[in-house]
Amino acid sequence: MAKYDYLIVGSGLFGATFAHIAHKRGKKCLVIEKRYHLGGNIYCEEIKGINVHKYGAHIFHTSDKLIWDFVNSIVPFNRYTNSPVAMAPNGKLYNLPFNMNTFYQMWGVRTPKEAQIKLNEQRQEVLERMRENNIVEPRNLEEQALMLIGKDIYEQLIKDYTEKQWGRPCNQLPAFIIRRLPVRMTYDNNYFNDIYQGIPIGGYNKLTEGLLDGIEVKLNTDFFENRDKWESVADKIIFTGKIDEFYNYCFGKLEYRTVRFQTEVLDEPNFQGNAVVNYTTKQVPFTRIIEHKHFESFGNSVYDNPHTVISREYSTEWMDGMEPFYPVNDTKNQVIYEKYQKLAKEDQNIIFGGRLAEYKYYDMAPIISNVFNLIESLCQNNHKK
Repeated sequence: MAKYDYLIVGSGLFGATFAHIAHKRGKKCLVIEKRYHLGGNIYCEEIKGINVHKYGAHIFHTSDKLIWDFVNSIVPFNRYTNSPVAMAPNGKLYNLPFNMNTFYQMWGVRTPKEAQIKLNEQRQEVLERMRENNIVEPRNLEEQALMLIGKDIYEQLIKDYTEKQWGRPCNQLPAFIIRRLPVRMTYDNNYFNDIYQGIPIGGYNKLTEGLLDGIEVKLNTDFFENRDKWESVADKIIFTGKIDEFYNYCFGKLEYRTVRFQTEVLDEPNFQGNAVVNYTTKQVPFTRIIEHKHFESFGNSVYDNPHTVISREYSTEWMDGMEPFYPVNDTKNQVIYEKYQKLAKEDQNIIFGGRLAEYKYYDMAPIISNVFNLIESLCQNNHKK
């Protein structure tokens, strides 16, 4: 007889949120985590009194008040606003996302009307080329970016950065990757359009620990090292790891990009004046530098701590033994994933959720929304029985 209602494999945001809600509804849950810490990729490591985002920058943002209220009921969030800047190949700094500040810095235009005229001029070349070849929709990231923002910004701020990040030419990457980048005709450097945005006060570990409060957790525990045992301890399994690994790579391995971090403690209080600075030239091997204290220190409070911690991010192709970060959602990999997805739908006692299990890049708020919907679906199914 199963000891638990749910075995949750992985303590990242999907697994921790599911465990929290199921536990609140009277279900007995066990969370197993192969790493030495909770929280998956939102884990923070404290260095010199600074919460360092060990697996890259995570900024919570949403327009859904229900989700915002939910996370704030676990730990209050601060007012951090994501406003990255980019160091371009021409040696100049530009504001991101693309907005009137960017257009002024790039072209010297001052009004939305002037910016729109310049953008239309820049877009015309790619539109004419597409018409000549009877292309209705952009076929790849390069065409999408040129149609979205024009040649100058594409070459200075997008092309090299994207090719470093994905390890592939822009004309071989799917167009959808670039579609979510905002283009604004206002002087607004806020990267996100969402109403709510911030970082948990005290770091993301506070959120994870709050979600898993009162729930049995086993760290340093790999599901695959004792699979028969773990498959027998619960009525259902919530699996948040790699779906291809779960099925023993029977259709082949899915591809990922991963990130290597070079983290340094500096004996100065303020290295770059911003949390995120992108380096968009191929001459610089890393994609960006994160200065972690700016996620939680504002204004001159950054000088309260005489130290700072920075992380340079190097994007590389994933190999066994590395942490998989970004699914490579090209046609070849999608065909493989759909085969695994078909198997998953036939498994009645296993539920796959999250970035690795669904082979899809997710922001944090949609992960929580997916858990809400999953719990509701499970409740409805139980009522029908």
